[in-house]
Amino acid sequence: MANDGGDTRDKMMDAFWRAMSPPRLIDGNVRFADFLHLQRMVASPTSSPPGDGMDWDVAAEILGDRAVAKARSHGDAGESLSAINSFRAAVAIYSFAQMPLVDSDRKRDLYRKIRDAMTSLCAIPEARTIRVEVPFNGRHMIGWLVMPAGELHGAVVTFGGQSGWGAVYMRNALALADRGIATLLAEGPGQGETRLEQGVYLDVDVPAAYGAFIDVLDNLIPAKQANSRGRKPLGIWGNSLGGLFAATTAAGEPRIAACCVNSGIASPRLRGMRTFDEQAEQMLGTQDAELITRNFERISFTQDMRISSDLLVLHGTADPIVDLEDIQLFYDAGDPDRRTFSVWEGGDHALYNHGDERNDFVADWFLRSFMS
Repeated sequence: MANDGGDTRDKMMDAFWRAMSPPRLIDGNVRFADFLHLQRMVASPTSSPPGDGMDWDVAAEILGDRAVAKARSHGDAGESLSAINSFRAAVAIYSFAQMPLVDSDRKRDLYRKIRDAMTSLCAIPEARTIRVEVPFNGRHMIGWLVMPAGELHGAVVTFGGQSGWGAVYMRNALALADRGIATLLAEGPGQGETRLEQGVYLDVDVPAAYGAFIDVLDNLIPAKQANSRGRKPLGIWGNSLGGLFAATTAAGEPRIAACCVNSGIASPRLRGMRTFDEQAEQMLGTQDAELITRNFERISFTQDMRISSDLLVLHGTADPIVDLEDIQLFYDAGDPDRRTFSVWEGGDHALYNHGDERNDFVADWFLRSFMS
C-alpha cells in the first residue's frame, strides 16, 4: 500500500510539473532560486537526490512567506526597490501554490496572500501599481494597473485563461511599462479573485466584461492621442484561453486599436485532460460536462466575426494544447492589411519557453501600433 501511495503521489507531482513547467514558472516571475527550492521540497525522500516530500501548495506557500518577510525587511531598511522585487516574487510563487487546487477554503486563503502581497506592493510609490475594482453585473472584477515611469504612449489590458491570472503576468506588464505603456492585469470572469471572492463565473457576457476593463483604460488616455482612425492607443492581450476572450472582445469593441492573441483556442472543448477539464469546471462553477460544452460553444469565436484592429497572433509549434487549426480562425478574421501571424519554432503553450523574447516582441508590436 505504501508503494501504491508513493506511486500516486509521484504521478500527481508529474502532472503538476507538466501543468506548471519550469519555463512557465520562470515566465510567471518565479525566481530561479525559488524554483530550485520548490523542486527539492516537493520531491520524494526516496528520489535521487532525495527531497522533502512536501505537498506542492505547502512548499510554495513557505517560499512565498519567506519572500514577504524579505520584502518587509527591505522596506524597513528603506530599500524600496528590493522590497518591490521581493513582493513580486512572493506574488509569483503564491500564484503557483494555489494553481493546482480546486476551489476551496485553502485555495481562497492562498489567493488572499496574493492579494495582500500585491496590496503591500501598491503601497510603495516606486512600484507604480494600483488595485482596480471594476463594477460588473452588480459585483466587481479585480485588476492591478501598472503604470510606466515616463510619458504614457498607450494602455493594454492583459490576462490569462483557465489558470494563469492577473499578477502572474507581471513580466508582461513590466515589458510594456519600459515602452511607456500602462497595463491592466485583469482577473476576468471565472478567474482569480473575481471568481473566488466575487462569484463572477464564465457564464456572463465575456466581451462585455473585458469591455469594462477597457473602460478603465479609456479614462487614462486623452482624446488627443487618438489615431487617424479615431481610436485611442488601447490594446488587449490574451494568453492561452484568454486569447479567445481577447479576440471576441476585439471583434465587438471598436475602441480597441490593437489585439494580441497568444495561444488562443477559437473553439474550446473538453479535452479529456484532467487538469484542463477540472479548470473548465471551476471557471463555470459546475461539473456538468454538457453545460460546460454548451458554454464553450456560446463563447467561441465564429467564422462571421471580424477584427478590424491591428492584430497579432502567436503560436508555438510545440504547443501541446493548441493546434495550428485551433488558432488559424483568429488570423483569418483580421484585416489583411493589419494582421500578423508569428509562428515560433519549438515554442510551447503560450510561448512560456520564450517568455522574455515574447514579451519584447509583443511590447514592441503594441508600441509600433500605437505610434503609427
